[in-house]
Amino acid sequence: KKAFFYIILSVDVFIVLFSNCFMDKHCYNGVCALCSQLTAEARCKLVSWLVPVHKHFRLSFECCCLAVNIMDRFMASTPVAADCFQLLGVTALLLASKQVEVGSPRIGHLLALCCDAFTKEQLCNLECLVLRRLNFRIAAPTLAFFLDYYANYPDAKGPGRRCNLARKVCELSLSDYAFNKYPPSLTARCALRIAGELLEGEQEEQRAQPSERPEICDVDPLEAKGHFRSLLGQGGRNHNLAQECKDNLRLLVSLNQGSLEVMSAV
Repeated sequence: KKAFFYIILSVDVFIVLFSNCFMDKHCYNGVCALCSQLTAEARCKLVSWLVPVHKHFRLSFECCCLAVNIMDRFMASTPVAADCFQLLGVTALLLASKQVEVGSPRIGHLLALCCDAFTKEQLCNLECLVLRRLNFRIAAPTLAFFLDYYANYPDAKGPGRRCNLARKVCELSLSDYAFNKYPPSLTARCALRIAGELLEGEQEEQRAQPSERPEICDVDPLEAKGHFRSLLGQGGRNHNLAQECKDNLRLLVSLNQGSLEVMSAV
């Protein structure tokens, strides 16, 4: 009975987060438009720096995704000077770690990674400003949450390598501003599909009777389809958006094949 209760509770939490990822308060598609000093290239450099930083502190991927979410939501409402981007990055990481981790990195260690260009007082002041701008709403649906949910669904098919590869694809998408327009739930599912395609290509020659269109989704397709229809509504637009997201992920992976191999070796 207890296990059944937890299953029902987890489904309820999933539905709430799934619905929230389409609400205006989590949309930050106008970040670069508002902050003229933040170009897509500058954001890419910042997030690409933040990804190895979270690994350096052995923080979870959920923490990294939430930090990027916090950073984007803040910059969507508040212009930030170019010389403060790095400070905002470590501040967002600190806030995210306080939300989802058992322990947080020391402020001194975070500032040391910025070559001590900022003071503890500056970081604490920015932390307070971020909290006020976001109305203390730190939690948000993230790529990591949905990736974990889909990969660990009861009917998931061998989530090991596929999930790890999908996470690396998601890491690449975090730094690309173009993926901000897609809900995290959609990007996570498309990343799992791309990971499945990559692994399917490796095993294709070993298969005796390869299917023409192998099922590469980690979640039962009927169940997943039900979630999308109930929460997103029916229509060709959603299908087109999913196809667009998957195509862009394929392009991203092909352009970063070297980085993906390095990440896989880590």
